[in-house]
Amino acid sequence: MVCCFLNMKEAGNGVRGSLSGALACDVDKNNYHVHFSLHAHLGRQKELMMLLRTLTGTEGVSYVAVYMERPFVVFTFLRQVLLTKMEIPEVLLSSGQKMPLLGMGTATFPLPPPHQVTSILVDAIEVGYRHFDSAAVYASEEPLGRAVTEAIERGLIKSRSELFITSKLWCTDNHPDLVLPALKNTLQKLGMEYVDLYLVHWPVRLRKEVPIFEFSGEDVIPWDMKGTWAAMEECCRLGLARSIGVSNFSSKKLSQLLQHATIPPAVNQVEMNPAWHQVKLRGFCKEKGIHVTAWSPLGANGAFWGSLSVVDNPILKEISTAKGKSLAQVALRWLHQQGVSIVVKSFNKERMKENLKIFDWELTDNELAKIKQILQHRGCPGQSFVHHDGPYKSLEELWDDDA
Repeated sequence: MVCCFLNMKEAGNGVRGSLSGALACDVDKNNYHVHFSLHAHLGRQKELMMLLRTLTGTEGVSYVAVYMERPFVVFTFLRQVLLTKMEIPEVLLSSGQKMPLLGMGTATFPLPPPHQVTSILVDAIEVGYRHFDSAAVYASEEPLGRAVTEAIERGLIKSRSELFITSKLWCTDNHPDLVLPALKNTLQKLGMEYVDLYLVHWPVRLRKEVPIFEFSGEDVIPWDMKGTWAAMEECCRLGLARSIGVSNFSSKKLSQLLQHATIPPAVNQVEMNPAWHQVKLRGFCKEKGIHVTAWSPLGANGAFWGSLSVVDNPILKEISTAKGKSLAQVALRWLHQQGVSIVVKSFNKERMKENLKIFDWELTDNELAKIKQILQHRGCPGQSFVHHDGPYKSLEELWDDDA
């Protein structure tokens, strides 16, 4: 016998009824918690087949028929079936690809040892994350690739196609002739044939020979936006990137890019949270069909450039107390209600689970109005890219009128 605990947030009455009939279980209808014992003996095989046919069709029936004598494998499969009943919502990008609206970030400095990162990301897959945000500069591509392989081996997912993988072109590779080689290097590290989304990390080009974390404003050189984007489009045409986009682009720079883009950017990933609303930029992106993804949704507390502007905000604390939600959940829910997707990072498994629980409740109009009153402040200004002799002589030139 395998004793298990599941959370079925969105399982309907029919599914819960099927579970009750096929498995020994006790359903808490208020919280949709299911406690059950799965008996993997032939006497219950018929009931299990009926359950799997209800939930997954003939594929699930065949799967359990093969593994009936291995109860843990059966449970793992059932667990994933039930997790699909509370899938993270998706957005349809202009590229035609669907992207989960909540993703797991992998940027942290310093990065833990690679084997620890792999274990953390396997945990994230296990609790339900299907979108993972990486970048060449994060040094997280290899651990992420290994995590995907391990998740498949453990039966947490069936194939890489169940995941949405994002990576980014770093500034030292932001040269037209280096874009394709950089993506191929990313794919080699991931152990994958394609990424779902490839982003230009910043509208910045650094000298090729500059070490990643040892650059200064003097190393920033004029950027060939048209040439770089043409190379990004080629990556897309070759099938190495299903969608392409940008990160940290202002409205003005997006407008310039669109003037010569054959394939428009599907996504603009930018800093956004209750302390940095990005109202103007979001309006522009909506008009142009560019989806906005929010990074630093909690203010990046703990990062060298982060702040307590979100996690220590009295308005958010008041709302979280009143709603019985964590402050992080309130901040993430606010972002969701703004129509953007979110990349959130936590390497703590319980907080990973908590951050997923934002889709079955809402902030009221009054609560949204309170959040509008929060003092606005950009957390990551990009000061390192500014130099009096460089292409960006001020932060205003870097961010244009979105500064």
